[in-house]
Amino acid sequence: MKTSWEKVIVDNSPMGMYLAQPEAAGPVPAIIVVQNQDGVIEFTQEMTRRVAAAGYVGIAPQFYHREGEPKTPEATASIKNSRSDVNVLNDINATVGFLKGCATADTSRLGIVGFCMGGRIAFLGAAATTLFKAAVDFYGGGCYSQWGDRPTPASLAANVSCPVQGHFGELDKNPPPDEMHRLDAELTRLEKAHEFFFYPDTHHGFNRAGGKTYKPDLDASTWARSVEFFGRHLGAAEAKKAVAG
Repeated sequence: MKTSWEKVIVDNSPMGMYLAQPEAAGPVPAIIVVQNQDGVIEFTQEMTRRVAAAGYVGIAPQFYHREGEPKTPEATASIKNSRSDVNVLNDINATVGFLKGCATADTSRLGIVGFCMGGRIAFLGAAATTLFKAAVDFYGGGCYSQWGDRPTPASLAANVSCPVQGHFGELDKNPPPDEMHRLDAELTRLEKAHEFFFYPDTHHGFNRAGGKTYKPDLDASTWARSVEFFGRHLGAAEAKKAVAG
């Protein structure tokens, strides 16, 4: 696999992107990997490499580029107050634009996966755009909250344009399980293709190695489910090579 840092300009601001490309002949599907609240650091980079190990082009844009990557919990908290879905969608569009110029990426088969705040963004990508063929939400908190003036992601459920998979801990507090059960029921009512998994005795961040709530077996099984889901909907020939890290 080949990894690199790339850059595009979005709203007059340089946005870095961590790119991981598999050793594959010809264009393969691509998956945008959306950071957790810490930014595009070790965890998000590892998930992007997992995407490439599964045979896809993986790319993780730095959604904090306007403010700069936070260095302290206080800086992270400050960024929370200025999050904007308008900016998020601009960043997604710019990332897709970059991928269109990437020889290894087949942009007719795009997926998106996100973790924590990134899970919310992955659902937003499925509901507010028609760019994606599949979206995976890992414990995305805030689907019922506005970022700026746009509607909440949950309120756009009727517009979901691709299959969605979700992974949620029953002991999580953000998102609380009742919210995601409600969204699950709404997607069912709307006859939107989706599969939500709820894991008992499981907290937020269960797939983040080194964290207090990490569950290695659940990390492996949820990632395998995610790659199988992308394989179904993106049709990647190399999906069988998936590893849990």
